[in-house]
Amino acid sequence: MVLLGSTGSIGVNTLIVAKRYDIAIEALVAGNNIDLLNEQIAAHRPKLVAIANEADREGVNHPNVLCGAEGILEVIERSESRTIVNALVGYAGLAPTLKATELGKKVALANKESLVVAGEFIDMSLITPIDSEHFGLWYLMNERPFSKLYITASGGAFRDWELEKMKDATFSDALKHPNWSMGNKITIDSATMTNKLFELLEAKWLFGTSNIDAVIEKRSIIHALVEFVDGSTTAHFAGVDMKLPITFALREKVEEAILPPTDLLSMGSVEFLPIEAERYPIWNIKEHILQHPHLGVVVNAANEVAIEAFQKEQCSFFGMSEIVLDAYRKFEDVKAKNIDDIIEIDHEVREYVTVLS
Repeated sequence: MVLLGSTGSIGVNTLIVAKRYDIAIEALVAGNNIDLLNEQIAAHRPKLVAIANEADREGVNHPNVLCGAEGILEVIERSESRTIVNALVGYAGLAPTLKATELGKKVALANKESLVVAGEFIDMSLITPIDSEHFGLWYLMNERPFSKLYITASGGAFRDWELEKMKDATFSDALKHPNWSMGNKITIDSATMTNKLFELLEAKWLFGTSNIDAVIEKRSIIHALVEFVDGSTTAHFAGVDMKLPITFALREKVEEAILPPTDLLSMGSVEFLPIEAERYPIWNIKEHILQHPHLGVVVNAANEVAIEAFQKEQCSFFGMSEIVLDAYRKFEDVKAKNIDDIIEIDHEVREYVTVLS
């Protein structure tokens, strides 16, 4: 397989699964963590390597090193592997997803922005999500008729903060996730609930329904629930470990323990809480965007710029949501007819938001 984003948490777990099942790694793509990349090269001996920056090329211990966005696409084109694991972060992951599906390759997708931005133009038959929530939904549905889908949210870093205190929250505060350690962007998106909005959009494209919602479950033990047409609801319990959805994405069938079973007695009580727009202002557009999922490109572009502004202390924590919601209203009438339109809309939104922030 080809692994995009090898040095992130999904990439590291993917390599653990690959080693366990003796899956050959044809190519590795990484960003700036060259030391870890070199360890991965030594362990997995890929034929091709790509990195983000040309300036880091000399530090990579491999004879075939490509660079930049074009280098990633060339890796996909030159590869013989039929499976591409896309664990890149943000909008940068879209072009590789499009290239891989264009070539008829299967994409094990952890880059949610691909579907958020351009789900309408991606062949879903080639996509398998590496995501505990969507894996849970798929696992529960089992082709049975359902009436509603639910995914869960941890609530992010500020779920227990007073609203007044949240107004002064810093970037470093937002990175203190209560349940696990992830990359900066997804952790910030968890704090604003943008990550969960994106996952609803992913589910919309993956399962062909707008009848989706999310609730807070602070323990992160239940990842998904399916309400069936017969009136029953089934929940998916599993530990917080991405190796389970990764293994299914790579092997399709698993008949041995990947995780230890959930210990129901030590787990204690489980509580579901609503996601309130007062604490998570992005939730104000949840219903509208599920009916107009093509506007995902607007939210994603505005959100990426807003996060940068927050990190540079150019806006407050709630200011990020204000920036995104303003852009959403400004570009509410746009609709892409093709990928070229997506690229143009993304550019226009970023320019508009940059002026705002």
